[in-house]
Amino acid sequence: MTENTRKEIAALQKMTVPELRQRHIELFGEPNRSGNRQYLFRRIAWRLQAQAEGGLSERAKRRARELARDADIRMMPPRETHMPAAPRGLPTATAKLATSRDPRLPAPGTVLTRVFRGLEHHVTVLPNGFEYDGELYRSLTAIARTITGSHWNGFHFFGLARSPRKDKEDAA
Repeated sequence: MTENTRKEIAALQKMTVPELRQRHIELFGEPNRSGNRQYLFRRIAWRLQAQAEGGLSERAKRRARELARDADIRMMPPRETHMPAAPRGLPTATAKLATSRDPRLPAPGTVLTRVFRGLEHHVTVLPNGFEYDGELYRSLTAIARTITGSHWNGFHFFGLARSPRKDKEDAA
């Protein structure tokens, strides 16, 4: 690592979270909402080193492209941190929008499918609930109870939540 890069990284250690966020914008060209100082520091330090000594090898880039092709597509866009400024001369109104929607839920219109005891069940996600078998439900848990006859966590039943143990098994 060059001496210049070492000095830049040393300077990062003295920065506050807002200063690190600003540096992130300069290096990555996009904001980062993280308030975790250590995460921001490591991410920025990695970028500085990559710029100074070169990024990933061609083999690593090829593998990343392969993984990206197989990755699940994001169902919901990331939340905006702020609204863009309105052009001058136009009246504006400001208000904070309430987001009561669970982030684990896919976008409205998505059809969830689950096979249970040999039967395929389809649930349509609506803006304010779910439709199953021609009836409206407020939660996936209520639908899972209707299908199984016993209590189930709706997110687990429809495969929208993974257990930490399962994630660890997949990583191994």
